[in-house]
Amino acid sequence: MSLRKLYIPLTLILVVLAACNNGPAPEEQIYEHLEKAVSLEEEFRKQQQPIVELERKEQELYNKIINLSMEEFDQIKEYSKEAADLVEERQQKIELEKESIDAAKEEFDKIEPLIDDLDEEEQAEAIEKAKVLVKTMNNRYDAYQQLYEDYQAAIALDKELYQLLQKEDLEEETLQKHIEKINDSYDKVIKSNETFNKYTEEYNQQKKAFYEATDLNVEYSEDEKDVSGSESNEPKKEENAENDEQNSEE
Repeated sequence: MSLRKLYIPLTLILVVLAACNNGPAPEEQIYEHLEKAVSLEEEFRKQQQPIVELERKEQELYNKIINLSMEEFDQIKEYSKEAADLVEERQQKIELEKESIDAAKEEFDKIEPLIDDLDEEEQAEAIEKAKVLVKTMNNRYDAYQQLYEDYQAAIALDKELYQLLQKEDLEEETLQKHIEKINDSYDKVIKSNETFNKYTEEYNQQKKAFYEATDLNVEYSEDEKDVSGSESNEPKKEENAENDEQNSEE
């Protein structure tokens, strides 16, 4: 999904010894769950570029379709079916993304009971930052769910578009109204992306702050950087409405 920021892919080195008799300290266990959550989002990260490529190919087919006349309806149908197949592939990858996010959130939730095990006197700051971290992660997850729902709605409209384009008696007005719906739908996707990005940035910063407030000696690699998905999620081109009208009239 467009412009989505991911967890910072940190190379973290935990330099702390677990107590021999009591096992890992609560902050160490929290660290392990947080970093495992990062690794569980790997599938989410892997889907970014393939989705970009599918969107690009679909847009190319759409552009070809609107530049054809009704005398080339067989070609319109062929391109429309190809584009519909690309939408299906895109939806499958979005499902893989969601499974990855859900698994990461499930892992993250394991830190909540561990926060209560932190020493209230000696680790008051860490407790406070951990609670803020939990709140931000919950907001981030909720933002992703909204993003997922908005994107699914947009995909459904894309599917309907390519079904409409396979109808020889399709009216220009019907097509234009549907394209407007698609554009409105992707506007919502963009806004949801912005919210998801905002909470992801906050989460990345707050996780660092939590580590710094504990006795964990965490070092960050030189190549640490913020990473964002690069999917375009662009609406169908509104400027092509005139071509759509011409094709319909022909």
